[in-house]
Amino acid sequence: MSAPAIRPFTAQFTDAEVADLRMRIAATRFAEKETVSDRSQGPQLATLKELIRYWGEEYDFNRVQTNVNAHPNFITEIDGLDIHFIHVRSKHENALPLIITHGWPGSVIEQLKLIEPLVNPTEHGGDASDAFHVVIPSIPGYGFSGKPTATGWGPKRVARAWAELMGRLGYTRYAAQGGDWGAIITDLMGAQAPEGLVAIHTNMAGVVPSAIDAALAAGQPLPDGTPPLTEDEKDTVAHLKSVYSHVFYAYIMGDRPQALAGIADSPVGLAAFLIDHDAASLELITRSFDGVPEGLTRDDVLDNITLFWLTNTGISSARLYAENKTPFFGVNGVKIPVAVSVFPDELYPAPKTWAEQAYPNLVHYNRLPKGGHFAAWEQPELLVNEVRTGLRSVR
Repeated sequence: MSAPAIRPFTAQFTDAEVADLRMRIAATRFAEKETVSDRSQGPQLATLKELIRYWGEEYDFNRVQTNVNAHPNFITEIDGLDIHFIHVRSKHENALPLIITHGWPGSVIEQLKLIEPLVNPTEHGGDASDAFHVVIPSIPGYGFSGKPTATGWGPKRVARAWAELMGRLGYTRYAAQGGDWGAIITDLMGAQAPEGLVAIHTNMAGVVPSAIDAALAAGQPLPDGTPPLTEDEKDTVAHLKSVYSHVFYAYIMGDRPQALAGIADSPVGLAAFLIDHDAASLELITRSFDGVPEGLTRDDVLDNITLFWLTNTGISSARLYAENKTPFFGVNGVKIPVAVSVFPDELYPAPKTWAEQAYPNLVHYNRLPKGGHFAAWEQPELLVNEVRTGLRSVR
């Protein structure tokens, strides 16, 4: 039996699809202004008005397909579902294959800034020995990948599919990297330890002891018998208490994704939902629409929202939360080498003590000076350096 085909793919949206989006943007009906002076009620009306104005009047709707098509794209069927991926091989000998996974509310748009520095390190401040062959798939239900029509496509199945993809591409030795869902999928790959996977790198490490994680998720005190916490561990607990009190988008998508049908019909509804992931990211995005871009530009933000709209993946992507049976931040039993990068505005700062317990083969741990949850998108240079350094010992 021949191997399943790998088919070239070109991202292309029709004029009619773009015209329909423009019409909907022009017809936006806004809610009234928030009753507070901060972002505690979510994206502020002024931010949404400027986003919609810029989207409708100045944004280049060709950006998404142009930027995606700047790299080789492919589709292959795995376990009955079409999987889209970008695949860029390095010219450097002995480059290490690396599969990089995005999260929610992201897409392959998040990782585009990583490709050239990882593939061509000598042109971006690195050595030839730092080179990677890069594979960036779209999670099922996201972007250009197929949308599951039945239950069962949770993170564990995605992790197995990624191992199948790397084998299908002929890679017998490779590493994996991810943040957000990408971190969870990458962690699960590490736990599954498929043949050929030599190490993982994560910028949202799964290190929280299960009893502590379960108590915090339930809004309960730490369990009796919890060892005294270090200052870093106390800081982590404080962050997680806040996270579990405010990630209502995750609870909604995990329980009632179909109730979000309005984001498939309203551009401003989709935009408001996608930019309200966490407080630090919303602040960063708000600044970009206030004319003070740092890490993310208006175009960056709208590239991702536009991809979600034109592929109609607001609901299909949400179902990953409903499929998930894995704790977001818990320990998954990874035994292979692991590199951990901690960005200060991440949902929680993974303490080194817990990282050492969760990952007995921890080969790299570093706290970065700036950056948040979407590190590949916000601080690509820092993340590239972390990936190079963190995986150097396993080459």
